[in-house]
Amino acid sequence: MRLADLTSADLGARTAPPFLAVPLGATEQHGPHLPLGTDTTVAVELCGRLAAARTDIVVAPAIAYGSSGEHSGFPGTLSIGHRALELLVVELVRSADEFAGVILVNGHGGNLAPLRAAQRLLTEEGRTTLLWSPTGPADDTHAGHTETSAMLHLTPDRVAMQRARPGNTDPLPALIADLRSGGVRAVSPTGILGDPTHATAAAGAQILEHWAEHLLAAVNQRFPQ
Repeated sequence: MRLADLTSADLGARTAPPFLAVPLGATEQHGPHLPLGTDTTVAVELCGRLAAARTDIVVAPAIAYGSSGEHSGFPGTLSIGHRALELLVVELVRSADEFAGVILVNGHGGNLAPLRAAQRLLTEEGRTTLLWSPTGPADDTHAGHTETSAMLHLTPDRVAMQRARPGNTDPLPALIADLRSGGVRAVSPTGILGDPTHATAAAGAQILEHWAEHLLAAVNQRFPQ
């Protein structure tokens, strides 16, 4: 159920208002081997699986720009920053009062701080939201085995495995200070945090299934059918 494919009359004819799932991603470098839209692709896929599991969910068009300033200096990265993303989400959810609630499915870790700020304000206003993001190993946080495997499963024709190289595999907590001061380029010249060289489509299928199950469980707990 994609919102962009429905008419206003379609929604008005439903016996009960549906929930709105919003995929949030980014347009940013993912090493030399993954497309700039990786985070958005994953978020859209997870929203689609969620809607397939529950008929009371409609999927909004994706928000493909996020807070990606840490990836500046790499060609193709576009960022709207923390404040703009927070404001965008607040106004979007405010406009969605005809839905039973809004599920924010976030595919980019850099979006979390502004999304949490937006959710706090929306909760204070009495609006019903759920914020969910996939998780992964602390030493494989960007364009590494996890994301590369997922993309090999979803869009193998867009993955240039011949360019994949091991990146910085230090755990994220050990890198966070340098990341905040100098961005990803300060800790990884290739833009990779992890090792994508052994990624497989089969592993990607398992990873996506795991994420989809956890997303559905979170939604079922917050919004029981």
